[in-house]
Amino acid sequence: MKEVHSGSCLCGAVRFSAKGALRGVVYCHCSQCRKQSGHYYAATNVADADIDIRGFDHVTWFAASDLARRGFCRTCGSLLFWKHNQLDEISVMAGAFEQPSGLKGECHIFVAGKGDYYSIDDGLPQFERSSPKIATDG
Repeated sequence: MKEVHSGSCLCGAVRFSAKGALRGVVYCHCSQCRKQSGHYYAATNVADADIDIRGFDHVTWFAASDLARRGFCRTCGSLLFWKHNQLDEISVMAGAFEQPSGLKGECHIFVAGKGDYYSIDDGLPQFERSSPKIATDG
């Protein structure tokens, strides 16, 4: 039986359950993630077939680029998802999972666009744009 990881938005209008192992947390420092969140994104990935989203009618999607859209709770504004238009997986914000999540940091991407008010000094791999493992571009 696959392990299940549950989470929600701040107000609870959107809840999700992800089945199976989760990818390590990828920290994205691109300007879109910084502007939407006020800092940088911390997200894991789940196959579309392995996530159940309840309260989906409370999710508002914003097409930030031609490649992807960003999902957030329209009630409380919680950032929840990042979805590439061509892939059968969805990124889920790490902070939306219930504790303990078991998640661990994997790498930093788009560090060329990071904010000038913080440093990255956790020893994880850093990529100027995306990592070779992650086929996305913002």
